[in-house]
Amino acid sequence: MELKTPLYDAHVKAGGRIVPFAGYLLPVQYESVIAEHMAVREKAGLFDVSHMGEITFKGKGALASLNHLLTNDYTKMPVGKVRYGVMCYEDGGTVDDLLVYKFGEEDYYVVVNASNRHKDFAWMKDHLLPDTEIEDISDSVAQVALQGPMAKQIMLKVMNKEDIPEK
Repeated sequence: MELKTPLYDAHVKAGGRIVPFAGYLLPVQYESVIAEHMAVREKAGLFDVSHMGEITFKGKGALASLNHLLTNDYTKMPVGKVRYGVMCYEDGGTVDDLLVYKFGEEDYYVVVNASNRHKDFAWMKDHLLPDTEIEDISDSVAQVALQGPMAKQIMLKVMNKEDIPEK
């Protein structure tokens, strides 16, 4: 049985064409694929990405654990930024690719691919360094992605300019 994101009812109410994807029921389109593609290319589109896995890393060992688990070095990453990363097996093969958000000096938010959520979390837990608290918060999080050339202009209606990254 497929899962539903916290936004499922809103998608149905708005007329979204719902299909199974990565174990969830998600909207594939509202109007037409071409119209929605062009809207995102020319203006902006809002995507429900709540099906992705969300894992928090906290504590004095959080940074060391991330640097141990992933191929990137997060040591000089500023608070409020996001960085792409790859998590590898001991033999160099890829466990998964993911995004790491830095919320504070001992507070990180990691987004993993939906279909790998449980596998990734288990791998992280099994290879965690001391003084790190890790939690899979996926079931309690709704996540949306705003994409397109007008995304910044739209975000300025709900956020302060200084809180929106330039890059």
